[in-house]
Amino acid sequence: MDTLIAHNITKLSAQLGQALKEKQFTLALAESCTGGLASAAITDISGSSTWFDRGFITYSNKAKQQMLGVSKETLSQYGAVSEETAQAMAMGALSNSGADIAGSITGIAGPSGGSANKPVGMVCFAYLTKNGQLITVTKQFAGDRQAIRYQSVIQLLNGLMDLMQS
Repeated sequence: MDTLIAHNITKLSAQLGQALKEKQFTLALAESCTGGLASAAITDISGSSTWFDRGFITYSNKAKQQMLGVSKETLSQYGAVSEETAQAMAMGALSNSGADIAGSITGIAGPSGGSANKPVGMVCFAYLTKNGQLITVTKQFAGDRQAIRYQSVIQLLNGLMDLMQS
């Protein structure tokens, strides 16, 4: 990983941790295409155990259903890569943890798996607080698999910071 990207991710993780500590919030994550990279970035921060509750790595649809309660209907109707699935993942992470805030990532990191409607680099995010504040967003990232995954982690961290500040 490029050292500038690594530095940016570490800085964002530390800022998020500080914001969560100030509000006495804890965080849960649900990750698919990033395979735990966001959780790893967060736990790279010393003291993160005071504000990071847990991470769910739900790469398969079955895991999304079993661990997060994403419905078969949501997956069938919208697909694994959709804002609806990202929202269900965040809801599942929140309800299956002791956290106050949750974030989720689901996307197509490539190089295969894309389609005309859902190209490689399409990644959906959801950010949710216990009081029901919800933000969903879809981004299109460029680059190879690694670049898409790291851009996704940066987006997740920035989105969580935006949610904390709203």
